[in-house]
Order: sequence, then structure tokens, then C-alpha cells
Amino acid sequence: MAPPDRTTAHPTDSAPSSGIPRKVWFHTFGCQMNVYDTGKMRAQLSADGYVDAEGPDDADLILLNTCSIREKAVQKMESALGGYRRLKRDGRPLVIGVAGCVAQQEGQTLLDRHADLDLVFGPDGVPHVRSLVARAREGARVLDTEFLDLDTYPFVPDVDPGPQGVGAFVTIQKGCDNKCTFCIVPTTRGAEASRPSDQILDEVRALVARGVSEITLIGQNVNSYGLKTPGEITFARLLHAVAAVPGVRRIRYTTSHPRDMGDDVVEAYRALPALTSHLHLPVQSGSSRVLRRMKRFYTRERYLEVVAALRAARPDLVLTTDIIVGFPGETDDDFDATMQMVEEADFVGAFSFKYSPRPGTPALRLADAVPDAVASARLDRLQQRLRERSLAWSRRHEGQVVEVLVEGPSRHDEAVVCGRTSGNLMVNFPGDTRLVGQLVAVRVTRGFTNSARGERVD
Repeated sequence: MAPPDRTTAHPTDSAPSSGIPRKVWFHTFGCQMNVYDTGKMRAQLSADGYVDAEGPDDADLILLNTCSIREKAVQKMESALGGYRRLKRDGRPLVIGVAGCVAQQEGQTLLDRHADLDLVFGPDGVPHVRSLVARAREGARVLDTEFLDLDTYPFVPDVDPGPQGVGAFVTIQKGCDNKCTFCIVPTTRGAEASRPSDQILDEVRALVARGVSEITLIGQNVNSYGLKTPGEITFARLLHAVAAVPGVRRIRYTTSHPRDMGDDVVEAYRALPALTSHLHLPVQSGSSRVLRRMKRFYTRERYLEVVAALRAARPDLVLTTDIIVGFPGETDDDFDATMQMVEEADFVGAFSFKYSPRPGTPALRLADAVPDAVASARLDRLQQRLRERSLAWSRRHEGQVVEVLVEGPSRHDEAVVCGRTSGNLMVNFPGDTRLVGQLVAVRVTRGFTNSARGERVD
């Protein structure tokens, strides 16, 4: 077996396209950041003549952009990789690569475990995907898991050449400097670096020119944007700058850390109508004792103070969150505090999971694990309550006229279109695709757990 090429120089990043059309198949797992990174890889590879394959059977290059935040995501990646490797064993001249957080976490182990894997690179390899793929095509087994210099980090300016919807993600930072004991992100994505605001605004303008009207700013902790970069603007000022771009109708952002939610961001909810009335604000636990063990650096009481301030600025604010149950040492009282937090913070939805031990995280050293059966029972109870709350929230809209930004046709009926309210309620109603991109008044006729049905009003 040839040793992996660990070279970190990228001499072919700006090489001209060979003119030979090749096809790439992306399989993306995990968060919005991975979806965004896939778009950036597509943009760069298009300069070398790559176009999207119709499926993996049609591809010259298969790239799996992976997530390692939970063990189940890693298992899904391994299953998919097994299927793609069988295509290569049929004798096709196919290059297969694993990118993203699993690649950063596993590195050489992935290459050792899969002899027919050609390319492994972490999130910091995304800006240099062209040269990495070129070396793999030349026959090298390529491994690149080196973190790039933060002071000169090469954020990719190219916009995804694929079809753009009404909304688009725009990254504002990479990495994370928080040390939550359950989280592998600082290990897989490295230290935090803020993207220059002029690059962010250039990308926003380019997206608006292609028909995008809803911008979602993404980062591991958007509230800390710019704070560690001398001369850079703050996150609140960035929100104002994005709102000032002609054509931007709505602004969303994720993910936000409660500890760093400043008064200036709270005030932005008073000042910026384009800033939507939905906020995803991860709480993780309703118990101050568990939050302390997680190293979240806020208490239950502080989280509720932040929520109160936000709702004072925007009374119709809709909150969703992240919750982990079964964290080591979580007692029945701790879990009950989380259930109470769901009510007190008035969450209408949540991404909720059992604690998943991740390699290299400090929580692995905590000895008082919660039995799996107990954690599963707690998760079932939590998710049942969240479903009830989501349904009740949706039904509260029945009879109301809401403003919907139409995103596209329904997946189930070509005579129906769908879109979201500012508060993130997905509404389906009769209409055609000429409405896509428009703000439409819709009367909600029926609320469901994850969406609503309505009818257009003049």
C-alpha cells in the first residue's frame, strides 16, 4: 500500500481547467456548515471542469462531507462509504474521498481501514480541494488534516454554481474556541477565525444578484464574530450591514451561544425588521449543575434572563433549541429541570439527543454515566412533550393571516407551494411556482406538528 501524501503545499489551486468534463457526486452529512462547505467545494471544482453527477454510478469523483458530532452520524458515513467502495471494485476509474469532521478526527486510520479510499481531508482542506483532488487523480493516497494559519485563513470567495433557492447560507467564521465538555467541534474544526466582513458582504451581494432574498449567517458561535480580530466589526454591526444590502428581505443566523448574546444583538431585534422572529438558541440542559459540568458558562437563570431580554425587544420571538439528555451525572431532578425549562423558555421545537461520547472530549473522563435505558426513556418523554408543544404552536396560527416567503413547490403536490413565516412556520398552500421568492399573505387553515396548511388571501 502506498503511503499517504501528507504534503500541505497546494501548487495547483489556481491551475486552469483541463477542459475535460468530469462528474462529481457529493454526499453531505450533518450541519449547515457542511452543506455550505460542500457548495464551496463544488464552486472550486467547477473551475477544473467538474459538474454534478446524476448519481454515484455516474461519477468520476465521490466526496463524502462528514459529521462526527454524534456516533450515529459516523455510522451513517461508514455505511455509505461501503456502498461507494463497491463501485470502485467493479474496475471503474473512480476517486473516493472523505472530507469534513470524521476525516479530521480519524485521519490516517480511515486510510488504513479502507485500502480503496484515495483522499482524506478535514474542514481546513476545503479551500484547497482542487489540488487535493488533483494529487489523488495522479495516484497518490492523500491525507491532509493540518490546520491552516488563522491570521491568513483562506475563506473561499466562490459562490456555489448550483441552483440557488430563495435562501442561502453564508459563513462568517470557522472553528470554535469554546470548550464544552461534550463537543468535538474544536478538535475537528480547529480554533475560531472570523471571516473579513467585506468578504461576507460581497458574497451576500453576489447571492442577492442570483435571486436569493433570505440570508442565514452561519458559524459555530456567531455571537463572538469579530471580537478577536482587531479592527473588525461586531456581530451586531454585521447584522446591520447585511440588512442594508438591497434585496435582502430576511436574515437568520445560527448557531448562537447564550453566554455571548450581547445587548447590541438584542437591540438589533428592535431595529432590524429583516431580522426574523425565529432564533435557535441552544440551552443543552435546564439544570445549572449539568451546565456547569458541560462548561457552558451560564446558569439556568442567566439563560432565562437572555430569553426575557430578547422577547422584550421582539415580543413575537419564536425559540428553538438544542437539548442533550443523559449527560454523565444527570439525575432525575436535573432532567426535570430540563423539562421545566422547555415550558419556561417556551420552546416550540428542539434538536434533542442522548449524550453521545466523542473521542478526545473531556466528558469521557466523567465516570458517572447514565444507563442507556434511562437516557432513552428521558429522551422519549422529552420528545413527546416537544411534539405536543410544536403542534400547539402551529395550531395557534389557525385563522391568522401570516406573511410567507415562498421557497418552492411542495414535495407532495405540484399544485401546492410552500414557504416559511418570519417565525419559521412552514406553510403549504395552493399556488404555482411563479410565486417563488415573493412575500405572500396566507391564512392558516390547519396546523400540524411540523408545518401548516393555508390559503392565499389578496
